[in-house]
Parts: sequence; structure tokens; C-alpha cells
Amino acid sequence: MDADRALVEAAAGGDRDAFDELVRRHQSAIVGLCRALIEGRGDAEDLAQEVFVRAWKSLRTFRGDSSFRTWLHRVAINAARTHHANRGKLMRLFRPASPHEEDPPDTVEGIDTRLARRDLVERALATLPPDLREAITLRDLQGLDYREIAHALDVPIGTIESRIFRARQRLRPLLAPLVQGRTP
Repeated sequence: MDADRALVEAAAGGDRDAFDELVRRHQSAIVGLCRALIEGRGDAEDLAQEVFVRAWKSLRTFRGDSSFRTWLHRVAINAARTHHANRGKLMRLFRPASPHEEDPPDTVEGIDTRLARRDLVERALATLPPDLREAITLRDLQGLDYREIAHALDVPIGTIESRIFRARQRLRPLLAPLVQGRTP
């Protein structure tokens, strides 16, 4: 059962308060997904806003074949693909972090370690082709299950399994320092 079903039905009927609640529930995940799929914190936040505008405009087309969460992720992926097409190039997965973008750690060493780790992950993910990057981002960063990812990307579940496997295989040597507990 989709936990958002009643809110979706109310929002589809024009209830803005219901839609605002859906935004509150999913905003963090959608902003995170947008950050993972395009370069630039400001661009990601703008794209997330565009995702919710698109969702509001097309909410009546939501048939309920998947959960609202999965449908919203699909809207975000399509918006990111449009963003890439409009920019005319593929973007890096994340923009390198700066200390003011995150909660500051307790020490200067903590800041340096977190930034080094994030930069390593960003660079590793940026090496993946878009289809692998989308699949691994939805699974390992957004927490969607394979069925939800397959539905969001409109590909068979076996394809998703393959993409995630291949992405992890490619990332493993690049992220070895993190797995081994070393600071990059």
C-alpha cells in the first residue's frame, strides 16, 4: 500500500495542502537525487523545484501503477535527462563539497576527511555512464528497491540488476580506500 495514496488523491483533486505535504515528505530525497544526477548545488535545487512543478501539473496522470515515490523519482530522472540535453553535455555526478554545504564536523581534520571522501565518491561516480550512474544512485543513495528502480527507469528488472552489478564492479577499485578505512 502506498503511504502517500490519500494525499495523492487529494492533491490530484486540487488540494494544495495535500501536495505541500507530499513535497515535505519527498523533498530531501528528490534534492539528493537531483544533486546526484547533475552538477551544481544551485542547479540541483532548481531542478528539484522543477520536478515538483512537473509533478503538480501531471499529478492527474499518475495512475498508481507504482508508488508515488517511484513515480516522483521517474519525474526527477526525466527532468535531469532534459537538463542534460538542454546543456548539451553530461555533467559530473556531484559538485565538490565545501565546508559551508554540510554540517561542520567537530574538527578541522574531520572536515578534511569528509571532503576527501566525498570528492573520491564524486569522482568515482562521475566515471560511470549515465545508465549505470542512475541505477546505482537510485539504489545506493536513494534506497529504492530494484522493482522501483526498474519502474522509474522503465526498463526490465534484470537490466537494473545488471546495471547495478556493473556499476559496483567499476566503483569497487575506485572506492577501495574508503572500503579499507583509509582517508583518500
